[in-house]
Amino acid sequence: MAIFPAHPPIVWQDEFNQPPGTGPDPAKWVHDLGDNGWGNKELQTYTDSRENSFVVADPEATDGRALVIKAVRTATGYTSARLKTHGKFATGPARIEARLKLPQGQGIWPAFWTLGDNIDTVPWPACGEIDVMEMIGHQPGTLYGTLHGPGYSGPHGLSKPVVLPGGATFGDAYHVFAVDWKKDRIDWLLDGEVYCTQTPATLPAGSKWVFDGAPFFLLLNLAVGGLWPGYPDATTTFPQEYRIDYVRVYRND
Repeated sequence: MAIFPAHPPIVWQDEFNQPPGTGPDPAKWVHDLGDNGWGNKELQTYTDSRENSFVVADPEATDGRALVIKAVRTATGYTSARLKTHGKFATGPARIEARLKLPQGQGIWPAFWTLGDNIDTVPWPACGEIDVMEMIGHQPGTLYGTLHGPGYSGPHGLSKPVVLPGGATFGDAYHVFAVDWKKDRIDWLLDGEVYCTQTPATLPAGSKWVFDGAPFFLLLNLAVGGLWPGYPDATTTFPQEYRIDYVRVYRND
């Protein structure tokens, strides 16, 4: 596995070094709200309540603070949060990175990902999607990095998993998840090591590479249920916490 050199300059970041109990910075993040299943038959309602997204003191975080996205079981279902930088920040080719500690359990689905900033006029999947990190809770030690675009989306997305050694899980400790995105190549990294690469040459025949420079915005969310992870069962505990130490975007020279 290749190991990348020291980071280039940061062009955007959120260290979440705010007072505990405060919410995501509204200058950087927008709440996606609703309970429409999000195309995946998910169960949660996304809210902007402090019950579902808030900063905490965390001695394991880089500066002692982390953002928590919390999935809660209610009398009528589930609530959680989905955050995006749409309208606040978007980037072309760059290194996009986050240090995360993930929840686990049947039907739990945390993600860190990007969507084409033109999604309002160029619908998915033609706008493109880069999934930096997805984990489905009944596989708590398996990471998925996936690319979606026209001709390779949904269950046909270009994906490769990587499994932590020794039975470790992504809830045991923080890990660093990243993509190194260039106009004609995207590398996925776990803790600095490349485990997946996609290029125009790896696309299905006749499909289009839509990652050659157009800007993408960032998303963080914690879903409950869905076609891919399945649904909570008697083994699933709530609440579930997805912890985000930082999100950083580095210039890709």
